[in-house]
Amino acid sequence: SGLSTQPIWRKLWDDVMKTRPPNSENITCWRKKFLETFFSNVLHGVLDVSSDWRLNDNDFSPLLHSSQHVTQLTLCNMLQGVIELTAERNQRVLENLAGSLRILKFRHLLSSDQSIRHLLVLLLHRLIHHGSVSQVSMYSWPVPDTVLLILILSVSAGYWHSGKGLMYHSSPCGFCRVGNAQSQESAQEPSEMGRCDEREWSNGENQQASPRVLEEADTQEEANACGADAPQSSAFSGLRSHPSQNLVCEEGSSEASCDPTGVKDPPGGSSCCLSGRLSCHPVLRKPRRRLKSAVGRRRRCPRQSRGTYDNPEDLYDFVFTIAKENASELLHKNIVAEGESADNWTSSSTGSPCSSSAGCKKRGGSAGIFSLKAAHRFRSVSTLELFSVPLTGDTCRTLSNLLSSWVSLENLVLSYNGLGDNIFCLLSGLRALSRHSDCCLHVVRVSDVFSHIPCMDLVRCILSAFPRLHTLSVSFDLKNQLEGNRPEGNPSCREAEIPESCLEQLEIRFPREPLHTAFLLPVLKASRSLQQLSLDSAALPCPQELEHLLQALRECNPNLKKLSFHDVNLADHQKEVLLLLQDPILQEITFSFCRLFESCTTEFLSEIINTVKRNSSLKSLKLPGNRLGNHRLVALADIFSEDSSSSLCQLDVSSNCIKPDGLLEFTKKLEGHIQQRGGHIKFTHLRLFQNWLDQDVETAQEALRRLKAVCSVVNDTWDSSQAFADYISVM
Repeated sequence: SGLSTQPIWRKLWDDVMKTRPPNSENITCWRKKFLETFFSNVLHGVLDVSSDWRLNDNDFSPLLHSSQHVTQLTLCNMLQGVIELTAERNQRVLENLAGSLRILKFRHLLSSDQSIRHLLVLLLHRLIHHGSVSQVSMYSWPVPDTVLLILILSVSAGYWHSGKGLMYHSSPCGFCRVGNAQSQESAQEPSEMGRCDEREWSNGENQQASPRVLEEADTQEEANACGADAPQSSAFSGLRSHPSQNLVCEEGSSEASCDPTGVKDPPGGSSCCLSGRLSCHPVLRKPRRRLKSAVGRRRRCPRQSRGTYDNPEDLYDFVFTIAKENASELLHKNIVAEGESADNWTSSSTGSPCSSSAGCKKRGGSAGIFSLKAAHRFRSVSTLELFSVPLTGDTCRTLSNLLSSWVSLENLVLSYNGLGDNIFCLLSGLRALSRHSDCCLHVVRVSDVFSHIPCMDLVRCILSAFPRLHTLSVSFDLKNQLEGNRPEGNPSCREAEIPESCLEQLEIRFPREPLHTAFLLPVLKASRSLQQLSLDSAALPCPQELEHLLQALRECNPNLKKLSFHDVNLADHQKEVLLLLQDPILQEITFSFCRLFESCTTEFLSEIINTVKRNSSLKSLKLPGNRLGNHRLVALADIFSEDSSSSLCQLDVSSNCIKPDGLLEFTKKLEGHIQQRGGHIKFTHLRLFQNWLDQDVETAQEALRRLKAVCSVVNDTWDSSQAFADYISVM
């Protein structure tokens, strides 16, 4: 008791994994890291447990014993892990994951066949709708499969389709059957409810399902299901519900077993048949009749009845085997049919960003395979992240429609998705979402290569719709090449009024756009709670622009704690730099690749040092990529001299052409100041990434060894031979 087991888990990693983990210096819990990596490697066949005598035990199940410790899981490539997780032998593994898993990631996905998608839909339904997954992230999917992408997005949003639907299955899973049984039981007289204790089932709330009720639900389903000719076995039918799992619709417990569209039961069917159509098929449930391949087979649905499909097998085959372009077209025609959720901004006082070709205009037509009105609503995730996943017009319309009612969504990250003018479509969905009083969205991050709308216009659009946002990040690399490098944006966005907001963190990366304080000023005035501001790659149109910005920050944002400039030329703004360094409120200042010391004089460097020495509120100073060099680094050691009142804890001097001899001299001078102060110093962290420490390994090692006795040092093994001639001036 009281002894750390971290060294044991670290040694286990070396013995079993036999690899060096990436970013090992940032690993805080080796137990968690080992167990999650161990589970993933066994699941994907990377690790052979028979090769280790400690693991080669018939009584030891690698997946079962490690699953209860897994909080995040990555599925990649052809989704090989889905087959293993949905196998009947791994029922308890899946039950453990449903209670422990919080983050589900998809990386480098490839197109998958119908059977894999079928199993994936069941896995997502179990882990999200009846589990604890709160975050879904997708990475690096250069050519996304439209059907698969929409499937993941819609299940993440909590949608589950009955009868007609992309995710149709012949029978509900055990949890959905219990939910249906509850709603049916609640409609009966108290005298008829002898089979189920009212205390166990209170209006469909999330309670544990007893085996008896599950068995009775199975029996009832088998008796009433349409076309059922044999009982079925399910890997899910006997599972107990986790207390945090939702069994029924978010909109209300009784709605989970009825079709919101009001579609009547088919002739000869019953209401249970319709509720049995909920797309909650248990894992590896054997179908009542084998699905035949759609290839070379006559479709029993005539073309004139395209809007409705009576045969579920034909519908399922059609959705998953028809050509991609046809499926995408059909999905698109039906995804935008959900009434108010697809609202345009046309009638809004803020203008009509969706009036472009990529707008989210409503389209008529009968209810189709992806109508959100005909879908049941279950538990949804609170974080959605899409990194390097191209979104087409159809996919953006789908996502916009999902976002419009995704009230549980708290964090939305869209990074390098090639949005173009489709960004207006997503803004339409976000605008509709903002009208919900129970909307939880607090973090929005949008980044892309080309900007179709000026950064400040986009910031104003989002903030005008979501004044309750806490974090907003807008980042673009280049101006829109199709607009002559001068995107005009939408006048309504620029004129949108911003109510008083709760914004605490604002990050803007300009695609080499001029920074006009006049455009930023309304945002700053509305964000009096702002604590962090980051401005990246902005061009200062005139020498007075930075002065105007600092004046606006002093007047409008008295709570600002962190200010960051990246790739902004501050070589000719020495006065403003000194004003920032003496600010009594700021606790962290970053000048990253700002050419701060490009034409620096000795007097300016001395003023910087003296200003920081007198500032007792500044805790972190980051100066990466500013051509510091050896002699300026040595001079910075005077910040910690005996007469200093500085509270500086962190110093970042990465990418500053620092050589081993300069670092050693800095270390010796720092040691002298510490000795003069009686060993008391607040300096705790020094970052040294991408410096020229490989030019004299022995000297560098001595300097690092002595520095680590004073503070925590973070560096890397960067090859300085790859450095460019940009740093010659400080050699």
